[in-house]
Amino acid sequence: MARRTGSADLPLHGGRVPAWLGQRMSTLGGIITEAIVHHYGRDAFLERLAHPFWFQSFGAVMGMDWHSSGITTSVIGALKRALAQRQNELGIYVCGGRGKHSRKTPEELEALGGRIGIDGQGLTRASRLVAKVDSAAVQDGFELYLHGFFVTADGKWTVVQQGMNEDKRQARRYHWHSAAVKDFVDQPHSAIDGRPQGKIVNLTDHRAARAREAQLHLLSDLSPDRIVGEFEKLTKAPSPQGELPHLLMPAHHDVRPKDVFARRLHGTLAAAAEQAPKDFPDLLLSPGVGARTVRSLAMVAEVVHGAP
Repeated sequence: MARRTGSADLPLHGGRVPAWLGQRMSTLGGIITEAIVHHYGRDAFLERLAHPFWFQSFGAVMGMDWHSSGITTSVIGALKRALAQRQNELGIYVCGGRGKHSRKTPEELEALGGRIGIDGQGLTRASRLVAKVDSAAVQDGFELYLHGFFVTADGKWTVVQQGMNEDKRQARRYHWHSAAVKDFVDQPHSAIDGRPQGKIVNLTDHRAARAREAQLHLLSDLSPDRIVGEFEKLTKAPSPQGELPHLLMPAHHDVRPKDVFARRLHGTLAAAAEQAPKDFPDLLLSPGVGARTVRSLAMVAEVVHGAP
């Protein structure tokens, strides 16, 4: 199963790593990886990647002299290039990356599983679930845009992924390491390192077990109409004119998906109910279910079932 070993908050900087530096990072990263694997083994390398401070230091030693969000992208990209030539020798494979590369992680893992004889479907599920936990079950204001999956020839893995908060100009890095943990969604994190930034939704807290169960009950007991109705009551601001109608438009001029949230939410809830998820990880992996769906279910579950 999975254990998260930490996170890191980083300033969000623009720009690109020059080609000459990217090449040097690949060369040096490959040599360092090979040295660690030969001296300490593949498991030790995965364990180190899963530590946010070691990962940051590794990037600096490889030659990345920015302390910002770019170190995550550059280190994962450099290792993916470096290990492509020696992955079978070392037994370490790198899937995913930034943006479109992160979305290709499942198909890369499936192909890898077929090629070297490990459980590609299980790894794909782990990849999707880790991403959903840090984007929907833990809602801390950072939107994921990078997902790197390191896996060994015997199926052990580390995930390094990063989210962005454009308003605060910050990035946050999350590290997961496969280990003997009972549940992806109940206290899977061994460490979270970051400055307090206000209230968050954390459905991985052990105290949220009732809330996770209550969301499943909502989907089986109530219709999508009823859930959306309850959600709108909870989120509708009171009219400043009492009973008189009051129109309040958003500051932006264009119509955005969040402005027609209720209609989309209804469709997502109906699809999730039809799937009949057996547990909370199953709900997170239901097509279309994301942070908004989970947040609305959690709010209604607190009212209907008293599960905070």
